[in-house]
Amino acid sequence: MYVTVKELADYLHLSPDYVFQQIKVGNIRAVHDGEQYLVNKEHFKKTLENIEKQMRLWKEEQLQELPTDIDVKDED
Repeated sequence: MYVTVKELADYLHLSPDYVFQQIKVGNIRAVHDGEQYLVNKEHFKKTLENIEKQMRLWKEEQLQELPTDIDVKDED
């Protein structure tokens, strides 16, 4: 199923201009049917899930404390 830029923007709670900009820079894959850009909703959901997974992993990594190692040398 394909959705329009406006429908995708409503789904993501973003402005249509921002979604269109993301299409133009290649962050969102879309096809142009001659009149408008269309996004495959199922493909986009998978992409969004991957982005959310990467964000969770990054946040978890940021919360981890650095190990204290007595062998670490001060470079100053």
